[in-house]
Amino acid sequence: MAERHFRFPKSRRLILNAEFQRVRVEGSSVRGETLTLGFLKNASPFSAARAGFVTSKRVGSAVSRNQIRRRLREIFRKHQHELTPGIWIVTVASARAVRTSFSALEDEWLRLAHRASILAP
Repeated sequence: MAERHFRFPKSRRLILNAEFQRVRVEGSSVRGETLTLGFLKNASPFSAARAGFVTSKRVGSAVSRNQIRRRLREIFRKHQHELTPGIWIVTVASARAVRTSFSALEDEWLRLAHRASILAP
């Protein structure tokens, strides 16, 4: 069995505003209680899945926003090998995400990913 590396380098992150806009305009989204998952299938079909995270000032203070982003990055890092290759994902956190535990966020993220049919078979 091949060893899987669970790194999350900059090359797997959506950073540019144009990338976020492309997911928003060309992609689809599914909404949950605390998260919204925007995704664009086949954005780059032969590369690994890429992810970006949005936490607006409505979420709370800078400390709260950074904590949520760290949690979301960790969730993506743990489950990146379960995703369809070439997909771009933008996860938007709502203000309720601050009061949600890590395990509840992870469960909701996986549920939304399953609803979006972006998990690899």
